[in-house]
Amino acid sequence: MNPNLKQLQPYPFQRISELKRGIVPPKGKSLVSLAIGEPKHPTPDIIIKAMQDNLIGLGQYPLTKGSLELRTSIAAWLTQRFNLPENSLQIDHQILPVNGTREALFAFAQTVIDPTKKAKVLMPNPFYQIYEGAALLAGAEPFYLPCTQANDFNPDFDAVEAVTWDACQLIYLCSPANPTGAVVSAKQIKQLLALAEQHDFIIASDECYSEIYLDEANPPVGLLEVAAEIGNTDYKRCVVFHSLSKRSNAPGLRSGFIAGDAEILSQFLLYRTYHGSAMSPTIQATSIAAWNDEQHVLENRNLYRAKFSAVLDILSPVMDVKAPDASFYLWAGTPINDERFTREIYAQQHLNVVPGRYLSRDVEGVNPGANRVRLALVATLEECVEASHRMKHFIQNLG
Repeated sequence: MNPNLKQLQPYPFQRISELKRGIVPPKGKSLVSLAIGEPKHPTPDIIIKAMQDNLIGLGQYPLTKGSLELRTSIAAWLTQRFNLPENSLQIDHQILPVNGTREALFAFAQTVIDPTKKAKVLMPNPFYQIYEGAALLAGAEPFYLPCTQANDFNPDFDAVEAVTWDACQLIYLCSPANPTGAVVSAKQIKQLLALAEQHDFIIASDECYSEIYLDEANPPVGLLEVAAEIGNTDYKRCVVFHSLSKRSNAPGLRSGFIAGDAEILSQFLLYRTYHGSAMSPTIQATSIAAWNDEQHVLENRNLYRAKFSAVLDILSPVMDVKAPDASFYLWAGTPINDERFTREIYAQQHLNVVPGRYLSRDVEGVNPGANRVRLALVATLEECVEASHRMKHFIQNLG
């Protein structure tokens, strides 16, 4: 067995199951879950129809690099969304479809890490646990960057020593962030690009929540966008990850893409050719329809805005919580220990949340997720409002 498997920590939802073991929630209250970040809005008809119209693709072996039509639609979307220079993306060399970004984020580290050196993989803390597992199984050491309220829940790159940057081969950036909803600024990305140039590491920017934001006039900035702004139109050392799961309410489609540095993507394509994870032609055709349409994405954002407004009206008076920059999460402070909060609110209110410490790691005795919970506003508006009232009642009666 791969000895690095022993380093993997239990996934948060496994730990939550253990935390709730033996609890019998009240029978008079139906379960409302704000725990798993799985979009619950209906998958748009345009996507369902495209899949139905392209089922003939199931009779074909797919190419690992995907169809020209899919890569062209992705390039057009990226160029329009992030104000990239026209034709700055080489469709044959700088875009690769993937079966969900979870798989791609993990596989990417296996491609780019040189385990013969004492490599570090930097990542935000709290974080999406795939980053940590990817680093460990690639033979690298995870290095956690605390994202606290003092820094608006973004990494403080100035706090990282030069020796750590020298050992860094890869940094995972998550913006908008899971679980905090924080968005890194263009200034911070420029700083990171300069550090990558100076210390020779790769930036993997997980931008899967980029299309869920509250201010229609201020969409989150992207890594490629900032790179192009400073003249890096080859997108050296830059790779972005995007998905249809959150943007288009199609998590079961398992469709996303990575884009950026042509040299890096050529090696990732080689890895994936052996890994055997090509996207079905049916899914490719369906994905084209999704990437080519923005109306359903705007409607999706409007649904989340309504939920944030309603939930925050209820919770803000009793809880340390505010609207995120983007994403569908609330990163809420708890008046008691977050594990106790999670366990007792389930026991009393039949409500599922995620303890913040389960999404974070201790660094120098401090866990940036302690006394916080992640609330995913993915359920219906009515369910989110019901959950908020239950949470308010629970907090007011802590005694």
